[in-house]
Amino acid sequence: MGEAPVEEAPQSGAAKAESAKAESAKSETHEFQAEVSKLLDLMINSLYKDKDIFLRELIANASDACDKLRYAAITEPGLLADDPDLKVTLSVDKEARTLTIQDNGIGMNHEDLVQNLGTIARSGTEAFLKQMKENEDEAAADTNLIGQFGVGFYSSFMVASKVEVFTRRADEDTGWHWESKGRGKFSILRDDSSARGARIILHLRKTEADFLDPLRIRHIISTYSDHIALPIQLLEDDGTAQTLNEGSALWTRPASDITEDQHKEFYRHVAHLPGDPWMTVHMHAEGRFEYTALVYVPDMRPFDLFDPARAHRVRLYVKRVFITEECDGLVPGYLRFMRGIVDCNDLPLNVSRETLQHNPLLAKISSGLVKRILSELEKKAKKEPENYADFWENFGAVLKEGIYEASDSREKLMKLARFRSLTSGEKWISLGDYVAAMAEGQEAIYYLSGSADAGLERSPQLEGFKARGIDVLFMTDPVDQFWLPTAADFDGKAFRSITQGSADLDKFETVKNSSGEDAAAAGDDEKASDSDMDKLIALVKLTLGEEVKDVRTSSRLTESPVCLVADEGDVDMHFERLLRQHQQPVTDQKRVLEINPSHSLTRALAALVSREGASEALEDAAHLLLDQARILEGEALPDPASFSRRLAGLLTKTLSA
Repeated sequence: MGEAPVEEAPQSGAAKAESAKAESAKSETHEFQAEVSKLLDLMINSLYKDKDIFLRELIANASDACDKLRYAAITEPGLLADDPDLKVTLSVDKEARTLTIQDNGIGMNHEDLVQNLGTIARSGTEAFLKQMKENEDEAAADTNLIGQFGVGFYSSFMVASKVEVFTRRADEDTGWHWESKGRGKFSILRDDSSARGARIILHLRKTEADFLDPLRIRHIISTYSDHIALPIQLLEDDGTAQTLNEGSALWTRPASDITEDQHKEFYRHVAHLPGDPWMTVHMHAEGRFEYTALVYVPDMRPFDLFDPARAHRVRLYVKRVFITEECDGLVPGYLRFMRGIVDCNDLPLNVSRETLQHNPLLAKISSGLVKRILSELEKKAKKEPENYADFWENFGAVLKEGIYEASDSREKLMKLARFRSLTSGEKWISLGDYVAAMAEGQEAIYYLSGSADAGLERSPQLEGFKARGIDVLFMTDPVDQFWLPTAADFDGKAFRSITQGSADLDKFETVKNSSGEDAAAAGDDEKASDSDMDKLIALVKLTLGEEVKDVRTSSRLTESPVCLVADEGDVDMHFERLLRQHQQPVTDQKRVLEINPSHSLTRALAALVSREGASEALEDAAHLLLDQARILEGEALPDPASFSRRLAGLLTKTLSA
């Protein structure tokens, strides 16, 4: 049997029994972890409408077990000596109402049984239960969810009242008998009569007797397991064995001979994900070296997509022999959402993981595979933009990691990137779309960084750009802060943050509003004199002192009185917040306070500068302006009590006037 990711189950007791060789032994009784009873109840009570999947999962596990033995036998040929023909065998006993699935793969020892069959879903039992409950009332609950969380073996309890496993590991002489009724406990008994591999006996419920019908079994195998690359045989009543599947590796067949349904089932086999493949890449490279790849883009995010390990899930085969699923360098981290296989004829069968890491052939395979995947994504983006938008929603944040990491693919990845912007609304646009629609005289690609749920479209820094009809891209993924400095420009246009340095918007004309007025000037009957505004700025700067780096008038504001920006060359404000959130050391950088000289509030304050006795009120106003700018940026106020006192005082004076 293949290994299912699980947690250790605690031992609760022991009961005496005799082994098949009349040797004294103890039958150990263990308890499943607490969540298992709930999970099995959900399965048994028809949460999954298509019960056929139990057989698919057990056969997939058997296939994995045979793959592992084939690989182990490369260095230890003796493991296959007594039974070299790997296969999966099914047999039925209608009288006893049992269905048996047997493989002659790697098998399990005592520790494997406790580790692998003692607890469900090491990868996330709690998350699995939550997902099952969410799907419980759906008309067609997703039958593929089982494989995603490593609980394929336990799907057998959907049809069986009791499950027995007789197993022996290939490199050991001791065999074992595992048994459970799926109600909270399982037992393990030594049984040296067990053959190499695993023999699973399902004691079917009366209501599930149709799974003993050979016609039903043939249909399930042809539907779900025809792609399995080893024989799946059904024992007939006369003792003969009939092979039910084609038994050849799917990726070795011509692309034109593979049906969509076969792709779907192979995808589920290698991906362990619900849903169907969003895109299929089937390629065969010949020349100085030869390899075949059959990889898929999922139609949903894998649950471990943002795991810090950034490990891919593409399996490496050599001459159709499974080598590893953890081959560093085969697929770059920014394509870790890919699922599938790569089969190379030119690597030695006894290749080790350490050797692979330094094998130049592997780098060539990876380069060819990446080019083909990106090429297929580019075709999808052009031909099916709406469908590509779904892909970008799922994997865009990961794909953008490649802009930072992969200089050789940076240009292609930047063309594939999609963004929302000031004018696009919910629509995704490319950098090419943005450049094509740039305003006359615009020399930079403007962007605003921030969280997607922070209401970026309401940011005061956007006002001047909106008034002049200049689009601004929204950079909402943390990785944006890393690739933007690396990429520097696109199509000769530099990237420029609108919250960093001067906006330099005066050279652009403002657009007209519905009343025919300049949008930037609408509603402003008069402006403060330059001298009064200069005095106000000097007073604010003197009052705030070291709290800000500078105070200046702004061309980027049309509706708000103030905003904060980073000075030219300083760290972008959003990036600084990200670093602080991740507890990274950051040098405290002062920000520039920009004042809108056309706003009614700042005009009123400028008019107060020359009045006697207004200094105290102006000082309070200066601090309130800074705090207002901080609030607009979503920052915490350093002194909320002082802010509250100043605001209360201002309101009191206003209401009593």
